[in-house]
Amino acid sequence: METKEYTIDQEQLARFAKAMGHPARIAILNFLAQQNCCFFGDIHEVLPISKATVSQHLKELKDSGLIQGSIEPPKVRYCINRENWAIAKNLFVRLFDHDNTEKSSCC
Repeated sequence: METKEYTIDQEQLARFAKAMGHPARIAILNFLAQQNCCFFGDIHEVLPISKATVSQHLKELKDSGLIQGSIEPPKVRYCINRENWAIAKNLFVRLFDHDNTEKSSCC
């Protein structure tokens, strides 16, 4: 049996999609996309969830590379990772740009 592998783009797109797979993370990304940067407390104030839960969501987004953070004692500052944001945008556009509207059925 032949071993098939996923492309780097497919793996990266899946990583971004997984990170965006929760409404709180989408809310965080929406908020950060409108800012140059902000502190953890600013993010916590706009979400109806506990600080611990916000921290978990920020960790997932940071691990995916969609956001970045820097420690400025005693606070942590977050912002969109613009380079990876552009990569994610491009990957999602390419995924959704496959136009299947001409096909009359899915099978």
